[in-house]
Amino acid sequence: MAEPTQFVFSHKEVVEALLKRQNMHDGIWGLYVKFGIAAANVGPIPGDVLPAAIVPIVEIGLQKVEQENNIAVDAAVVNPRPRRATGAATRKRK
Repeated sequence: MAEPTQFVFSHKEVVEALLKRQNMHDGIWGLYVKFGIAAANVGPIPGDVLPAAIVPIVEIGLQKVEQENNIAVDAAVVNPRPRRATGAATRKRK
C-alpha cells in the first residue's frame, strides 16, 4: 500500500489543532492569515516576461471573533477543560 504524501485539513480543523496546541479552553476563535505582497517580472523565457504578483503567507494564527462560522470554533466545545477528580477517585489516591 502506498504511503500518504499529503494530508488536507479544513479551516476549522486547523483552528482546533492550534487551540489544543496553545491549551486554550475559552472563547470563539477564528483562523487568522497575514499575507505579504511582492512583485516580479516572470515568464517562461527571458524575452517573454510579464509583471506578476507574489503573495506569500507571512503568518498563520488565531484571532478572537464574536461568533462561530466556517473558519471559527468555540474553544470550550473543541478543547474543553480537563475535569478535576472528585469524590471516590480523590480518596483512592490517598
